[in-house]
Amino acid sequence: MRVQITLACEECKRRNYTMTKDKKAHPDRMETKKYCKFCRTHAPHKETKK
Repeated sequence: MRVQITLACEECKRRNYTMTKDKKAHPDRMETKKYCKFCRTHAPHKETKK
């Protein structure tokens, strides 16, 4: 079952991205490095609660 998640920038704490993930394959919170248009840099983004 795939669920929709929201990713927030670690530096400015703004929610920039939404994506889906498989809960069975990745039960813990995702973290990925993405571009933040507010910080104008590539920064780590973590999965947040809705």
